[in-house]
Amino acid sequence: MSEAPGHTGPLSELLVIDLSRALAGPHAAMMMGDLGARVIKVEAPGRGDDSRAWGPPFLDDHATGERVSTYFLSANRNKESIALDLKDDADRAVLRRLVTAADVLIENFRPGTLERLGLAPESLLGLNPRLVVLSISGFGHDGPEAHRPGYDQIAQGETGLMSLTGSSPDDPQRFGVPICDLTTGVNGTIGVLAALLERERTGRGQIVRTSLLAAGVGMHAFQGTRWTVGGELGRAAGNHHPTIAPYGLFACKDGFVQIAVGSEPLWSRFAAGFELPRDDRRFRDNADRVANRDELIRLIEDRFRTQTKAELLGRLDRLGVPSGSVRTLDEVYAWDQLESQGLLIEVDHPARGAIRLPGPALRFFDAAGAERTRAQHHAPPELNNAGDTIKSWLANLGPDNDP
Repeated sequence: MSEAPGHTGPLSELLVIDLSRALAGPHAAMMMGDLGARVIKVEAPGRGDDSRAWGPPFLDDHATGERVSTYFLSANRNKESIALDLKDDADRAVLRRLVTAADVLIENFRPGTLERLGLAPESLLGLNPRLVVLSISGFGHDGPEAHRPGYDQIAQGETGLMSLTGSSPDDPQRFGVPICDLTTGVNGTIGVLAALLERERTGRGQIVRTSLLAAGVGMHAFQGTRWTVGGELGRAAGNHHPTIAPYGLFACKDGFVQIAVGSEPLWSRFAAGFELPRDDRRFRDNADRVANRDELIRLIEDRFRTQTKAELLGRLDRLGVPSGSVRTLDEVYAWDQLESQGLLIEVDHPARGAIRLPGPALRFFDAAGAERTRAQHHAPPELNNAGDTIKSWLANLGPDNDP
């Protein structure tokens, strides 16, 4: 185990080796770094993580000549970087030394790649029986399609998510963010934390496997049981909920507002507040409202078109009806509520100085309700920024791996 200088949090005594690239694995490793773990990112010499080149936009380091995409910055805060060529015997030896000191190793190579390098997850557990390996793939590590590479948009399509997203069944759309990658990272982090908890009882690590396929299917929620139990095939239906009404995006005088009328008491308040026919047989209960959704939308938008977003949102709030606007990202990051939740952080980047990044999703409080001190965050690393430091640290490790 290794405590990273300047890192605090529930995982501050853990060492995580991040062998992954792109997004799913790096996102999981970043979450662990946000929780205080020391995260060492192992990258290919010369080019680093593939996502360093995914742009524009880019951040240019005029001192080193390095150009790094803002995509890379989104998934790699709170990490150190070391460049190792895993086809080189000496560099593989450095990695094996890291493995003996680590608590967690994350990898998202295509199934079979690590085996060909002599670094199969099972052999890594042989080096360090307490190690927890998070192994991420596109479509699973076994089965007839295990060989397929995993990319988010492919997974969105193959898992049916795109068939549920868009204006109509003839207009399949991808999510605006790589949702399968991100959810895979979250799932992987949950699996690692569970394995670490089990290690406290057994003293032994294990291999945790997950995939973009599993993430996509795991997000089906009611759409999955709608088919597997109800025999009803969900299809893209635009910005209105397929099984709740009224619930969706509605036009008003100067744009759009969203409402979520998810219960009969809410419907009663909403209908009374906007003089809708709440006792009309077409709208008596949710099933009736879903069956007559188009008529209901027309009635609601007739009321809404005479009022601005600000007027409507104030009125809906007074009625206690869940509602909101559709913000652009510049509006989101200017929102004082976002900053109050620690969702916008500032870090010092060696090339640009102070930069702002989206912040972590978790906060921690004590039994008295006082928030624990928020972690000090570190900018995503330049390629191999800590290579010499890490090798020196490894050289000073004793036989029990304590520095």
